Amino acid sequence: MRKDKQLFTVFAVVSLLFFMWTGKSVCLAADIFIIRAEHLQQAPKGLKDPIWNQISSIPVSVQGRDVLSESKSIVSTQSAYTDEFIYFKLKWKDPTRSVVKQSWKFDGVNWHHQEGNEDRIALLFETTRINKFATRGCAVTCHSPPDVPKKDWKFTTRTSAEKGDLWHWKSARSAPYQYADDAWLTIAGNPTGSYRETGRRKDAGKGGDIKNHTQDESKPIYMQDPTKKQTVPGFLLKEEAIKINDYSIFKAGDIIPFRLPVKPGGSRFDVKAESQWADGHWTVMLSRKLDTGHGDDVSFNPLKRYSFAMALFDDSGDDHSKATRPMILIFDH
Repeated sequence: MRKDKQLFTVFAVVSLLFFMWTGKSVCLAADIFIIRAEHLQQAPKGLKDPIWNQISSIPVSVQGRDVLSESKSIVSTQSAYTDEFIYFKLKWKDPTRSVVKQSWKFDGVNWHHQEGNEDRIALLFETTRINKFATRGCAVTCHSPPDVPKKDWKFTTRTSAEKGDLWHWKSARSAPYQYADDAWLTIAGNPTGSYRETGRRKDAGKGGDIKNHTQDESKPIYMQDPTKKQTVPGFLLKEEAIKINDYSIFKAGDIIPFRLPVKPGGSRFDVKAESQWADGHWTVMLSRKLDTGHGDDVSFNPLKRYSFAMALFDDSGDDHSKATRPMILIFDH
């Protein structure tokens, strides 16, 4: 057993050295993938900046579990950095642009929630060492055994010394403000969702969204303020909403969003995002300062490497995600 472990260590080191020497992607034992952030003198100006054509694209496979165990996708992953910022460009196939998030629809008499949720992608970086995260990835923090009741599932670390930095892009809730919701992961104890406690904590600052319904949850309570120009067509921002005083103005077929994005700020707004859905694909560019100066964020040092993982959600608001095997981020010099 000890000899096998030594052989694995030697193989991992040799593979890493090979990658650093040749610049090629390698799959280590246990399918640990390496993503290289290439150094740039100037920051990319967006998703379509020609500089992305010069940066290696790594096909990262993501696979579901339980009811999605047969579902697989590929996320084309590119990474770059300047002396101040780090960038990720992520592209994956998705035939449908899902941003409904249970919007309200009026049938002429009553209001009903539409079917449909949102598309999402999340990156989780190891801030302080998380036991076995480097070799097992999301399976350590996000996934519980299939035989465990859903109400007992946890998104957490095992000890308070273990922490992660979570970047969570949401097509209906964060995309309108062009950011990825920034959070961090620790031990369980924080109420999240409708059925469980997790270890997810929001970074300091404003952001997120509110639910748009009356006290009895039978209809929406907010609508677009007619005196304000709609900033993001198809979405209702909390800052542009007013309470509905007269429901008689609505006609059958009218739609009002159920989730209202709130203007972000502070550390929660550290991760900026540019996104586009076209030709059956999502493309998302995430960017953040290497060192934000905030204690709830991972501080990237180009001389070090970082364990991380990725999860993909297709029109989903629950645990039905597709996740990667462990990944390692290293910086080119």
